[in-house]
Amino acid sequence: MNQLERLIRSLSRLPGVGRKSAARIAHYLLKADSAFVTRLAEEIGTLKERIHPCPVCGNFTEDELCSVCSDPRRDGTQICVVEEPQDVATIESTGEYNGLFHVLGGAINPMNGVGPSDLSIDKLVKRASEGTVKEIIIATNPTVEGDTTALYLQNILKERPIEVSRLASGLPVGGDLEYADKLTLARSFRGRTKL
Repeated sequence: MNQLERLIRSLSRLPGVGRKSAARIAHYLLKADSAFVTRLAEEIGTLKERIHPCPVCGNFTEDELCSVCSDPRRDGTQICVVEEPQDVATIESTGEYNGLFHVLGGAINPMNGVGPSDLSIDKLVKRASEGTVKEIIIATNPTVEGDTTALYLQNILKERPIEVSRLASGLPVGGDLEYADKLTLARSFRGRTKL
């Protein structure tokens, strides 16, 4: 196997990149400016050295604390619980939330051997017990694993004087009813609001 084939094989391991896309990227890199390719290789090579989880919330950061945890203007009475660090960026992009975050590092999935002790749930409970938190917003994915995790969190937090809420789920804006799956439609009916 030559260097090009090894690169294509490595690139195809990336999420959402199949063999054809990997080959396209590899051929693009062969034609690209050498300075760009060198800079890209250096950035990939130092990624794991420079980026680490925030010790407070688990979001990715280059600094001691992430930009959310180090911002004194954030509402410290709310913690939004997400599965992965990229979920923080997604919620931040809406501009609708100004509280803190907590990254679990996944979701409960017994089929894949992921239990509550494999996630940063104990750390969340500790943060929730510090006295300043008034609301925990559970923003796990609307999947079986995400729902299982949300239910588990709800059960362990119910004894605390904290409001526990879950993001609404249902039909997307601009979506057609005929294309909605049964689970999404069922959630939409359960989560309907008065006009």
